[in-house]
Amino acid sequence: MLLAGPVKSPYGVPTIKVGSYFRFRVVFQKEPADLSSIKIYTYADREDGASPIHQATYPYPPAGRADGTYGFTGLQSVYEPLRDGELQYWCRLQPESGGAR
Repeated sequence: MLLAGPVKSPYGVPTIKVGSYFRFRVVFQKEPADLSSIKIYTYADREDGASPIHQATYPYPPAGRADGTYGFTGLQSVYEPLRDGELQYWCRLQPESGGAR
C-alpha cells in the first residue's frame, strides 16, 4: 500500500519501486485551485533508466463515486512490453488524512 499526501510542488515527489520492473509516482496537489489534481505516473525500470509508460490525471476532488470498489481511478492495468510485466492498481481517498491511497 502506498499513501500519498498533498504536496506544494510536484518536482520533489520521488518514484517508488514496485516489483522488479516498475516505478510508480503519485503527485497530489490541492493548491492552487487551478492546478488541483491527482496525477499518477508509471515507469518501466530499465537498465538505461526509467521510461514513462503510463500517466493518468484525475481532478481533485475526484468526480463521481470515489468510494466504489476500485476508488476514483477504477482498476488500472499497465503493461511493460519488453519484460512482459503487468501492474494493476487503483486509488481511493482516505477521509481521515485526505491522502490518496
